[in-house]
Amino acid sequence: MDSENYEYREFLASAWDLLRGDTSDWSDRPFYRNIILHSGQPALDIGCGTGRLLLDYLADGIDIDGVDNSPEMLAICREKAQKRGLHPTLFHQSMEALAVPRRYRTIIVPSSSFQLVTDPNAATQAVSSFFHHLEPGGVLVMPFMILWQGPVTDQIVTGEWELIAEQVRPEDGVLIRRWTRSTYHLPQQLEDTEDRYEVVREGKIIASELYTRSPATRWYTQEQAIHLYDEAGFTNIRIVSEFSQVPASQEDTIFSILAARP
Repeated sequence: MDSENYEYREFLASAWDLLRGDTSDWSDRPFYRNIILHSGQPALDIGCGTGRLLLDYLADGIDIDGVDNSPEMLAICREKAQKRGLHPTLFHQSMEALAVPRRYRTIIVPSSSFQLVTDPNAATQAVSSFFHHLEPGGVLVMPFMILWQGPVTDQIVTGEWELIAEQVRPEDGVLIRRWTRSTYHLPQQLEDTEDRYEVVREGKIIASELYTRSPATRWYTQEQAIHLYDEAGFTNIRIVSEFSQVPASQEDTIFSILAARP
């Protein structure tokens, strides 16, 4: 894989857990866990990152592997696992070039990570790869987030800078801030992102790093997302609101799609 073509590197990776904070009460945690327990194991966490879900599931005795395209995020995941006495099987691979030796009963792609695959052909290939890594009867579940919620025109819309997170770094007491700004290409359903990280000591910015990605993310309508599953050969396609078992409505800006390999 192209080791340079990934988003979560350097400061984005090292500050990820700190700025994300406590995720123990996020609603997707029991959602995916229940799907794995119902659909079966082994499971594969694609876009596992630093192990937010994977390590807790592994500690609960779930047979689950992880995949991510960021070597930095995987290194953090391994370090965290070692501290907990866990031994995850992790693969450094992209979604569209997925090629691991096992076949799975359940594949999860949390945190709308699939939307980081912005090229349509690569997205189609990724879903096909997921299909072929499932056992017959196995289930794929992915959440989708509609990033633009205003009127759709032929314009390019750039938002304002927003401070989305700040936390004190325990090891040295400095304040870490993350600012973000997005540009939306409405007809193409693509988002460019700018992320600025600041290190603040005693009220003064002592370091700042800017990361830009264009495009960074693609969003899908419900119909477009269902078409990806259908095109890959999935059956029993079901769409739910956010991380629930309630059928999705057209007003949902976050929805999850579950489907089975025949």
